[in-house]
Amino acid sequence: MSLVAAKELEEAAGKYASEAIRLDSQGAHGMAIVMYQRAITALIKLAQLYPEYKLNKLYLERATTYQERIKALQSAHGLIQDDSQLEDSKKHDDVGTSSGKSLKMVESLKASYDELVLKEKPNVKWEEVIGLDDAKRALKESIIFPVQRPDLFPLGWPRGILLYGPPGCGKTMLAAAAASEIESDFITVDAATIMSKWLGEAEKNVARLFDSARKMLERNRSVIIFIDELDSMLGSRSQEVGGEIRVRNQFLKEMDGIIDKGKNMHLYVIGATNKPWSLDWPFLRRYQKRIYVPLPSLRSRIEMFKLYTSPLRLDPSVNLLELARMTEGYSGSDIKDICQAVQIRVVSELFDLGKALDKSLQPREITQNDFKEVLKTRRPSVSQDMVKAYITWSENFKAL
Repeated sequence: MSLVAAKELEEAAGKYASEAIRLDSQGAHGMAIVMYQRAITALIKLAQLYPEYKLNKLYLERATTYQERIKALQSAHGLIQDDSQLEDSKKHDDVGTSSGKSLKMVESLKASYDELVLKEKPNVKWEEVIGLDDAKRALKESIIFPVQRPDLFPLGWPRGILLYGPPGCGKTMLAAAAASEIESDFITVDAATIMSKWLGEAEKNVARLFDSARKMLERNRSVIIFIDELDSMLGSRSQEVGGEIRVRNQFLKEMDGIIDKGKNMHLYVIGATNKPWSLDWPFLRRYQKRIYVPLPSLRSRIEMFKLYTSPLRLDPSVNLLELARMTEGYSGSDIKDICQAVQIRVVSELFDLGKALDKSLQPREITQNDFKEVLKTRRPSVSQDMVKAYITWSENFKAL
């Protein structure tokens, strides 16, 4: 499926949904049902034909919400239940008027800016981020030291920091640990969601994001904006689906405002991406620190197995060093999944024997063989070709 076709489906779904909400709020429930159904059809088709699109989760959630609203309208107004008769519901225009409660329900169907961001004060300690010593050091030099002793940095400090590398290797935890260390406000946002037309004009979302951060800065000495999947917003133009060039310009404007005009401002923008090669050079230039977050080393894998198996009952035969050697090329997320799969394996045996409901019984101890059996069917989520691509990109663009 072409990107043009995906964009057309996205725009069609947005148009139908907006019209459905307008009709719903005016009490034209029959026509609203028709438009909700058309929006649902477009969204499902988009997800089926373009499965790699990062907004699919959001769109399917929206489709579910619209379907629930259809059922509520049908139940409240005695409208048709058979989907094949939805076209006939055009005749039911202006069925009643919306009550205050109904209007509130309709209003909830509109996506809002608040869906974009998660504001929190994380509680992640550096010790919980296993390995990644170079990345930790770079973040401390760029964020923590300037916050603690700004007088020692007459030339200022980096405001833009890019974390790149394979998925599941700790980029989010690194950012959260830095925020926790300086007790910073932490704004988490998914770049793909910013670009969604369901949340208004994307460039306004970017402007509001930075405006919110500046207001938070008035109440706290530091704020970190963490933008996940940055390539969804700032990737090369040929890869856009539903994005607009003015979003890029707005982002550049906001970053320049932080870097050039806010010399003593402790407002940081940490971007994370699994595809650094998708980022255009003008955006890379705004990220003065570009930090590679690699797959875990042997020592780190040992520590991860210690961490994830600590709540499990292990047989003395379990050799964590051997497991770490067997999982070379696996990400931290992969290792956690392996430990979880092993636990599920021994728990399933209780269910298979019909003894799981007897709470006096516990699963048997996990053996080394259990891990080996799980590893037979679990391959690394990151290919060697991808690792080589990260290393090559690092040789050209890394900036610690």
